Amino acid sequence: MDATTIGIDLAKNVFQIHAADATGKTAFTKRLSRKQFLAFFANLPPCLIGLEVCGGANYWARQLHQLGHEVRQISPQFVKPYVQSNKNDYNDAQAICEAVSRPHMRFVPPKSIEQQDLQALHRIRMRLVRDRTALVNQTRGLLREYGVFLALGIHSFRDRLPQVLEDAENELTPLTREMIADQAQRLRELDQRIAAYDQRINLHFRQSDVCQRLATIGGVGPIVATALIAAIGDIRYFKNGRHLAAWLGLVPRQHSSGEKPRLLGISKRGDTYLRTLLIHGARSVVRRCDTREDALSRWVRSIKERRGFNRACVALANKNARIIWALMAHDETYRAAA
Repeated sequence: MDATTIGIDLAKNVFQIHAADATGKTAFTKRLSRKQFLAFFANLPPCLIGLEVCGGANYWARQLHQLGHEVRQISPQFVKPYVQSNKNDYNDAQAICEAVSRPHMRFVPPKSIEQQDLQALHRIRMRLVRDRTALVNQTRGLLREYGVFLALGIHSFRDRLPQVLEDAENELTPLTREMIADQAQRLRELDQRIAAYDQRINLHFRQSDVCQRLATIGGVGPIVATALIAAIGDIRYFKNGRHLAAWLGLVPRQHSSGEKPRLLGISKRGDTYLRTLLIHGARSVVRRCDTREDALSRWVRSIKERRGFNRACVALANKNARIIWALMAHDETYRAAA
Protein backbone atom coordinates (compact mmCIF):
# COMPACT_ATOMS: atom_id res chain seq x y z
CA MET A 1 0.00 0.00 0.00
CA ASP A 2 1.77 3.17 -1.24
CA ALA A 3 -0.81 5.62 0.08
CA THR A 4 0.38 9.07 1.11
CA THR A 5 -2.99 10.85 1.60
CA ILE A 6 -6.12 9.36 3.15
CA GLY A 7 -9.63 10.71 3.51
CA ILE A 8 -11.90 9.20 6.15
CA ASP A 9 -15.66 9.58 6.30
CA LEU A 10 -16.39 9.08 10.01
CA ALA A 11 -19.55 7.50 11.37
CA LYS A 12 -20.67 5.78 14.56
CA ASN A 13 -19.89 2.20 13.59
CA VAL A 14 -18.60 2.06 9.98
CA PHE A 15 -15.81 4.19 8.47
CA GLN A 16 -15.23 4.67 4.75
CA ILE A 17 -11.58 5.18 3.71
CA HIS A 18 -10.21 6.54 0.45
CA ALA A 19 -6.43 6.57 -0.05
CA ALA A 20 -4.38 8.26 -2.79
CA ASP A 21 -0.71 7.88 -3.73
CA ALA A 22 1.84 10.63 -4.34
CA THR A 23 0.53 11.25 -7.87
CA GLY A 24 -3.05 11.67 -6.66
CA LYS A 25 -4.33 8.38 -8.06
CA THR A 26 -6.49 6.07 -5.95
CA ALA A 27 -4.34 3.64 -3.97
CA PHE A 28 -7.17 1.75 -2.29
CA THR A 29 -10.60 2.14 -0.78
CA LYS A 30 -11.77 0.33 2.31
CA ARG A 31 -14.73 0.09 4.66
CA LEU A 32 -13.86 -0.62 8.30
CA SER A 33 -15.81 -1.20 11.48
CA ARG A 34 -14.98 0.75 14.63
CA LYS A 35 -13.13 -2.24 16.10
CA GLN A 36 -10.94 -2.64 12.99
CA PHE A 37 -10.20 1.06 12.56
CA LEU A 38 -7.17 1.70 14.80
CA ALA A 39 -5.61 -1.71 14.14
CA PHE A 40 -5.66 -1.00 10.41
CA PHE A 41 -3.93 2.39 10.73
CA ALA A 42 -1.38 1.03 13.21
CA ASN A 43 0.01 -1.09 10.35
CA LEU A 44 0.19 1.75 7.83
CA PRO A 45 3.25 3.98 7.31
CA PRO A 46 2.75 7.63 8.37
CA CYS A 47 0.24 9.38 6.09
CA LEU A 48 -1.56 12.69 5.76
CA ILE A 49 -5.09 11.98 6.98
CA GLY A 50 -8.10 14.22 6.49
CA LEU A 51 -11.17 14.12 8.72
CA GLU A 52 -14.41 16.04 8.36
CA VAL A 53 -15.30 17.91 11.57
CA CYS A 54 -18.10 16.05 13.36
CA GLY A 55 -18.87 14.39 16.69
CA GLY A 56 -15.91 12.25 17.74
CA ALA A 57 -13.49 13.78 15.21
CA ASN A 58 -11.19 15.16 17.92
CA TYR A 59 -10.95 11.75 19.59
CA TRP A 60 -10.05 9.91 16.38
CA ALA A 61 -7.61 12.69 15.42
CA ARG A 62 -5.75 12.21 18.73
CA GLN A 63 -5.69 8.43 18.31
CA LEU A 64 -4.35 8.61 14.75
CA HIS A 65 -1.77 11.24 15.77
CA GLN A 66 -0.46 8.86 18.45
CA LEU A 67 0.05 6.26 15.71
CA GLY A 68 2.39 8.67 13.90
CA HIS A 69 0.03 10.07 11.25
CA GLU A 70 -0.43 13.75 10.39
CA VAL A 71 -4.11 14.51 10.93
CA ARG A 72 -6.00 17.56 9.67
CA GLN A 73 -9.64 18.36 10.30
CA ILE A 74 -11.72 20.15 7.66
CA SER A 75 -15.01 22.01 7.98
CA PRO A 76 -17.82 20.26 6.02
CA GLN A 77 -18.52 23.42 3.99
CA PHE A 78 -15.03 23.20 2.47
CA VAL A 79 -15.40 19.51 1.63
CA LYS A 80 -18.73 19.83 -0.17
CA PRO A 81 -17.33 21.41 -3.39
CA TYR A 82 -15.17 18.31 -3.93
CA VAL A 83 -18.04 15.80 -3.73
CA GLN A 84 -18.58 14.24 -7.16
CA SER A 85 -22.00 13.05 -8.24
CA ASN A 86 -24.38 11.87 -5.50
CA LYS A 87 -23.64 12.05 -1.80
CA ASN A 88 -22.63 8.74 -0.21
CA ASP A 89 -19.87 7.48 2.08
CA TYR A 90 -17.56 6.55 -0.81
CA ASN A 91 -17.85 9.95 -2.51
CA ASP A 92 -17.52 11.78 0.82
CA ALA A 93 -14.27 9.97 1.66
CA GLN A 94 -12.93 10.71 -1.82
CA ALA A 95 -13.84 14.39 -1.44
CA ILE A 96 -12.11 14.60 1.96
CA CYS A 97 -8.98 13.00 0.49
CA GLU A 98 -8.99 15.55 -2.32
CA ALA A 99 -9.69 18.52 -0.03
CA VAL A 100 -6.96 17.71 2.51
CA SER A 101 -4.33 17.70 -0.26
CA ARG A 102 -5.15 21.24 -1.44
CA PRO A 103 -2.31 23.66 -0.59
CA HIS A 104 -4.59 26.57 0.38
CA MET A 105 -7.19 24.60 2.32
CA ARG A 106 -8.16 25.99 5.75
CA PHE A 107 -8.17 23.50 8.60
CA VAL A 108 -9.84 23.40 12.01
CA PRO A 109 -7.47 23.66 15.01
CA PRO A 110 -7.29 20.36 16.92
CA LYS A 111 -8.46 20.23 20.53
CA SER A 112 -6.67 18.71 23.49
CA ILE A 113 -8.36 16.81 26.33
CA GLU A 114 -8.10 19.91 28.54
CA GLN A 115 -9.80 22.06 25.90
CA GLN A 116 -12.59 19.55 25.51
CA ASP A 117 -13.12 19.47 29.29
CA LEU A 118 -13.41 23.24 29.35
CA GLN A 119 -15.65 23.30 26.30
CA ALA A 120 -17.91 20.65 27.87
CA LEU A 121 -18.32 22.92 30.91
CA HIS A 122 -19.42 25.77 28.67
CA ARG A 123 -21.75 23.60 26.58
CA ILE A 124 -23.55 22.22 29.63
CA ARG A 125 -23.76 25.66 31.23
CA MET A 126 -25.17 27.10 28.00
CA ARG A 127 -27.88 24.41 27.92
CA LEU A 128 -28.80 25.10 31.54
CA VAL A 129 -29.06 28.84 30.83
CA ARG A 130 -31.34 28.11 27.87
CA ASP A 131 -33.48 25.80 30.00
CA ARG A 132 -33.78 28.55 32.61
CA THR A 133 -34.75 31.13 30.00
CA ALA A 134 -37.38 28.78 28.55
CA LEU A 135 -38.79 28.09 32.02
CA VAL A 136 -39.06 31.80 32.86
CA ASN A 137 -40.72 32.61 29.53
CA GLN A 138 -43.19 29.74 29.87
CA THR A 139 -44.11 30.71 33.43
CA ARG A 140 -44.53 34.37 32.48
CA GLY A 141 -46.85 33.36 29.62
CA LEU A 142 -48.95 31.09 31.86
CA LEU A 143 -49.36 33.80 34.49
CA ARG A 144 -50.49 36.28 31.86
CA GLU A 145 -53.59 34.12 31.22
CA TYR A 146 -54.59 34.75 34.84
CA GLY A 147 -54.10 38.51 34.67
CA VAL A 148 -50.65 38.45 36.33
CA PHE A 149 -48.07 40.42 34.33
CA LEU A 150 -44.40 40.26 35.25
CA ALA A 151 -41.76 42.62 33.88
CA LEU A 152 -39.04 41.36 31.56
CA GLY A 153 -35.75 40.30 33.12
CA ILE A 154 -34.92 37.26 35.19
CA HIS A 155 -33.97 39.27 38.28
CA SER A 156 -37.37 40.98 38.33
CA PHE A 157 -39.01 37.59 37.76
CA ARG A 158 -37.25 36.05 40.78
CA ASP A 159 -38.26 38.96 43.02
CA ARG A 160 -41.91 39.06 41.97
CA LEU A 161 -42.74 35.33 41.75
CA PRO A 162 -42.92 34.69 45.54
CA GLN A 163 -45.18 37.73 45.89
CA VAL A 164 -47.49 36.37 43.17
CA LEU A 165 -47.74 33.00 44.93
CA GLU A 166 -48.52 34.64 48.27
CA ASP A 167 -51.12 37.05 46.84
CA ALA A 168 -54.55 35.60 47.69
CA GLU A 169 -56.40 38.27 45.70
CA ASN A 170 -55.20 37.28 42.23
CA GLU A 171 -57.08 34.78 40.03
CA LEU A 172 -54.66 31.88 40.45
CA THR A 173 -56.48 28.65 41.28
CA PRO A 174 -55.02 26.19 43.83
CA LEU A 175 -53.91 23.88 41.00
CA THR A 176 -52.23 26.71 39.10
CA ARG A 177 -50.60 28.00 42.27
CA GLU A 178 -49.17 24.53 42.88
CA MET A 179 -47.77 24.29 39.34
CA ILE A 180 -46.24 27.77 39.49
CA ALA A 181 -44.65 26.88 42.84
CA ASP A 182 -43.13 23.82 41.14
CA GLN A 183 -41.77 26.08 38.39
CA ALA A 184 -40.23 28.33 41.06
CA GLN A 185 -38.55 25.32 42.65
CA ARG A 186 -37.14 24.23 39.28
CA LEU A 187 -35.84 27.76 38.74
CA ARG A 188 -33.99 27.64 42.07
CA GLU A 189 -32.47 24.26 41.12
CA LEU A 190 -31.32 25.59 37.75
CA ASP A 191 -29.80 28.66 39.43
CA GLN A 192 -27.85 26.38 41.76
CA ARG A 193 -26.59 24.18 38.92
CA ILE A 194 -25.54 27.19 36.83
CA ALA A 195 -23.73 28.66 39.85
CA ALA A 196 -21.89 25.34 40.31
CA TYR A 197 -20.69 25.42 36.70
CA ASP A 198 -19.69 29.07 37.11
CA GLN A 199 -17.49 28.02 40.04
CA ARG A 200 -15.82 25.33 37.92
CA ILE A 201 -15.19 27.82 35.13
CA ASN A 202 -13.80 30.37 37.61
CA LEU A 203 -11.43 27.71 38.95
CA HIS A 204 -10.04 27.12 35.44
CA PHE A 205 -9.83 30.88 34.98
CA ARG A 206 -7.76 31.41 38.13
CA GLN A 207 -5.38 28.58 37.18
CA SER A 208 -4.68 29.91 33.66
CA ASP A 209 -2.19 32.72 33.13
CA VAL A 210 -3.46 33.29 29.57
CA CYS A 211 -7.04 33.72 30.82
CA GLN A 212 -5.85 36.20 33.44
CA ARG A 213 -4.16 38.30 30.76
CA LEU A 214 -7.17 38.18 28.42
CA ALA A 215 -9.45 39.34 31.25
CA THR A 216 -7.59 42.66 31.41
CA ILE A 217 -9.33 43.60 28.11
CA GLY A 218 -12.55 45.55 28.52
CA GLY A 219 -15.54 43.28 27.88
CA VAL A 220 -13.62 40.06 28.53
CA GLY A 221 -14.28 38.25 31.82
CA PRO A 222 -13.85 34.68 33.12
CA ILE A 223 -16.64 33.24 30.94
CA VAL A 224 -15.36 34.85 27.72
CA ALA A 225 -11.67 34.14 28.45
CA THR A 226 -12.16 30.44 29.22
CA ALA A 227 -14.50 29.99 26.23
CA LEU A 228 -11.81 31.50 23.98
CA ILE A 229 -9.11 29.18 25.30
CA ALA A 230 -11.42 26.17 24.89
CA ALA A 231 -12.24 27.07 21.28
CA ILE A 232 -8.95 28.48 19.98
CA GLY A 233 -6.21 26.44 21.61
CA ASP A 234 -3.11 27.05 19.49
CA ILE A 235 -3.17 30.67 18.29
CA ARG A 236 -0.59 29.85 15.59
CA TYR A 237 -3.42 28.54 13.40
CA PHE A 238 -4.42 32.17 12.83
CA LYS A 239 -2.11 34.36 10.74
CA ASN A 240 -3.20 37.65 12.30
CA GLY A 241 -5.92 39.33 14.31
CA ARG A 242 -8.18 39.81 11.32
CA HIS A 243 -7.98 36.08 10.59
CA LEU A 244 -9.23 35.36 14.12
CA ALA A 245 -12.01 37.96 13.80
CA ALA A 246 -13.07 36.40 10.48
CA TRP A 247 -13.04 32.92 12.06
CA LEU A 248 -15.41 34.25 14.71
CA GLY A 249 -17.74 35.72 12.07
CA LEU A 250 -17.13 39.34 13.12
CA VAL A 251 -16.11 40.72 9.72
CA PRO A 252 -18.40 41.88 6.86
CA ARG A 253 -19.64 39.49 4.22
CA GLN A 254 -18.63 40.36 0.68
CA HIS A 255 -20.71 40.28 -2.49
CA SER A 256 -18.29 42.00 -4.86
CA SER A 257 -17.86 41.77 -8.61
CA GLY A 258 -15.33 43.44 -10.89
CA GLU A 259 -14.48 46.86 -9.50
CA LYS A 260 -17.66 47.14 -7.43
CA PRO A 261 -16.91 46.06 -3.86
CA ARG A 262 -20.01 45.50 -1.78
CA LEU A 263 -19.84 44.80 1.95
CA LEU A 264 -22.85 43.40 3.80
CA GLY A 265 -23.51 42.56 7.46
CA ILE A 266 -21.14 40.40 9.48
CA SER A 267 -20.62 36.87 8.17
CA LYS A 268 -21.72 35.15 11.43
CA ARG A 269 -19.44 32.20 10.66
CA GLY A 270 -17.70 30.11 13.26
CA ASP A 271 -18.74 29.52 16.85
CA THR A 272 -22.06 31.27 17.54
CA TYR A 273 -21.66 30.90 21.31
CA LEU A 274 -18.21 32.51 21.33
CA ARG A 275 -19.27 35.35 19.03
CA THR A 276 -22.31 36.03 21.22
CA LEU A 277 -20.16 36.19 24.36
CA LEU A 278 -17.76 38.67 22.76
CA ILE A 279 -20.61 40.92 21.59
CA HIS A 280 -22.33 40.78 24.99
CA GLY A 281 -19.05 41.67 26.67
CA ALA A 282 -18.55 44.56 24.24
CA ARG A 283 -22.09 45.75 24.96
CA SER A 284 -21.22 46.30 28.62
CA VAL A 285 -18.30 48.52 27.57
CA VAL A 286 -20.35 50.49 25.04
CA ARG A 287 -22.96 51.26 27.71
CA ARG A 288 -20.29 52.89 29.90
CA CYS A 289 -18.36 54.78 27.23
CA ASP A 290 -20.37 58.02 27.64
CA THR A 291 -18.92 58.66 31.09
CA ARG A 292 -15.28 58.02 30.15
CA GLU A 293 -12.70 60.00 28.21
CA ASP A 294 -10.02 57.42 27.39
CA ALA A 295 -9.07 56.74 23.75
CA LEU A 296 -11.12 53.54 23.47
CA SER A 297 -14.26 55.16 24.89
CA ARG A 298 -13.94 58.09 22.47
CA TRP A 299 -13.55 55.66 19.56
CA VAL A 300 -16.59 53.62 20.65
CA ARG A 301 -18.62 56.79 21.20
CA SER A 302 -17.84 58.07 17.71
CA ILE A 303 -19.00 54.78 16.14
CA LYS A 304 -22.14 54.74 18.27
CA GLU A 305 -23.03 58.27 17.18
CA ARG A 306 -22.44 57.50 13.50
CA ARG A 307 -23.64 53.90 13.19
CA GLY A 308 -25.77 53.16 16.24
CA PHE A 309 -25.44 51.14 19.43
CA ASN A 310 -25.50 47.60 17.98
CA ARG A 311 -22.89 48.27 15.30
CA ALA A 312 -20.65 49.84 17.92
CA CYS A 313 -20.92 46.63 19.98
CA VAL A 314 -19.93 44.46 17.00
CA ALA A 315 -17.08 46.83 16.08
CA LEU A 316 -15.70 46.62 19.62
CA ALA A 317 -16.06 42.82 19.63
CA ASN A 318 -14.04 42.76 16.38
CA LYS A 319 -11.36 45.00 17.92
CA ASN A 320 -11.25 42.80 21.05
CA ALA A 321 -10.77 39.69 18.89
CA ARG A 322 -7.73 41.31 17.24
CA ILE A 323 -6.34 42.37 20.64
CA ILE A 324 -6.84 38.82 21.93
CA TRP A 325 -4.82 37.46 19.01
CA ALA A 326 -2.00 39.94 19.69
CA LEU A 327 -1.85 39.05 23.41
CA MET A 328 -1.85 35.30 22.76
CA ALA A 329 0.48 35.36 19.76
CA HIS A 330 3.10 37.63 21.35
CA ASP A 331 2.60 36.52 24.97
CA GLU A 332 2.00 40.08 26.11
CA THR A 333 -0.19 41.92 28.62
CA TYR A 334 -2.89 44.33 27.49
CA ARG A 335 -1.92 47.99 27.55
CA ALA A 336 -4.72 50.47 27.02
CA ALA A 337 -4.17 53.29 24.53
CA ALA A 338 -3.13 56.58 26.09
